[in-house]
Amino acid sequence: MDSNYTTISNNSYVDLQIRDDPQNPLPQRKTHIKLHPLHEVENFIGNGQSLDDDDQDDFDIDDYPLVSKKKTSKDSGIYGAVFNLTTSIIGAGIMALPATMKVLGLVLGFVLIIVMGILSEISVELLVRFSVRFKASSYGEVVRFALGKPAKVLSEICIIVNNAGVLVVYLIIIGDVMSGSLHHVGVFDQWLGNGFWDHRKLVILVVVVVFLAPLCALDKIDSLSLTSAASVALAVVFVVVCFIVAFVKLIEGKIESPRMTLDFGSKQAILDLLVVIPIMTNAYVCHFNVQPIYNELEGRSPQKMNRVGRITTVLCVVVYASTAISGYLLFGKDTESDVLTNFDKDLGIRFSSALNYIVRIGYILHLVLVFPVVHFSLRQTVDVLVFEGSAPLSESRKRSLALTAVLLALIYFGSTMIPNIWTAFKFTGATTAVSLGFIFPSLVALRLSHSGEDLNVGEKFLSWLMLILAIIVSIVGVIGNIYSLKSDSE
Repeated sequence: MDSNYTTISNNSYVDLQIRDDPQNPLPQRKTHIKLHPLHEVENFIGNGQSLDDDDQDDFDIDDYPLVSKKKTSKDSGIYGAVFNLTTSIIGAGIMALPATMKVLGLVLGFVLIIVMGILSEISVELLVRFSVRFKASSYGEVVRFALGKPAKVLSEICIIVNNAGVLVVYLIIIGDVMSGSLHHVGVFDQWLGNGFWDHRKLVILVVVVVFLAPLCALDKIDSLSLTSAASVALAVVFVVVCFIVAFVKLIEGKIESPRMTLDFGSKQAILDLLVVIPIMTNAYVCHFNVQPIYNELEGRSPQKMNRVGRITTVLCVVVYASTAISGYLLFGKDTESDVLTNFDKDLGIRFSSALNYIVRIGYILHLVLVFPVVHFSLRQTVDVLVFEGSAPLSESRKRSLALTAVLLALIYFGSTMIPNIWTAFKFTGATTAVSLGFIFPSLVALRLSHSGEDLNVGEKFLSWLMLILAIIVSIVGVIGNIYSLKSDSE
């Protein structure tokens, strides 16, 4: 039979280009795909599955992608994904939660930790659902499909600002704990006395160059699964020690009666209330890492990723509630915005000094291991925004290392200029964090529901609820931050 087509050998390579919507073009990126004979059905389908005779009769080539990926040993299992997602959530935000309890009271603070965790998990599941539906490989891509390219760029800017702010906070905590601050003694001062090691900027620089740079230079987020597991273990150690110390002091009657409800007794208390809610929303933001983790999940499916998200949420709620309650019970009205700095004084129990060191050094190690996971999504987003249309970052080692070096330098300088973590969290929490965690996922779900995608009544209600609450929290938080700055200046 005559044909204008010619055969291509099995070992050939072709460049595939996606035919895209001209109004919202995708960046042109070349992908080299090795062709396989169509009779190799299990290779064609992927994941090592085979078809029996009945399945072959029902097999429809349109139900499968033209190119599929074989499962490799480098893919991440469920628990590796849980560790990576948990690490994305449990970072420096946990240090500010006892201070939020001081403002909200134990009852409302505990309820909000649970509610924020549930809403965050719902938004993650919506994001996964539509990411898979439209084969989006990043947070920005799913936003582009739903809301257009300007919204995609805005979401990527939010990721950059949020992640950079979080990493700056990590370095501030490391500097304060190891070299000390105005009102607290650092670990090095307690060990070695005064010296060059109590210069905060120098300590942070050494940590960045010696410990963080090698981890941040890794190409794949799955390469960080072991460090993520270690970081979660260190966070659990921190929580267990805090809980045990608080329980012992409670039994011995050495803990003051905590405040259970909100305090409206002063103008400052009201201002604190306005800024503390955005800090709570900041605690669960991990959405920028959902797609990279899903992409490397072994045998990935929306159901499997939802299981990852739910396990992670339960773990984080337990860790957050335990830390917030025990930290507030331990230090009461003296609870600092960074509760880790409170562990430089006698806890009033046996082995107090040893426990102080375990808590502070253990959590510093946790932050060092968390840092590269957050940095990964920051680097990916900057690359997509700045080098749009270039080859994937994983294919350009030089560009990856150059971006890593530039970002680490900027984050270091930021950590030397911002005074404390409360200042950073209250602004990112009211703007970028609430946008990434709730506003964009809600808008994506609601926008796509009008385009024929199925959302049931409950999902639509929750999407509208999250969107309205997020906008209110953002507006109130920004106003509270402005008034708080004016009050501090006066």
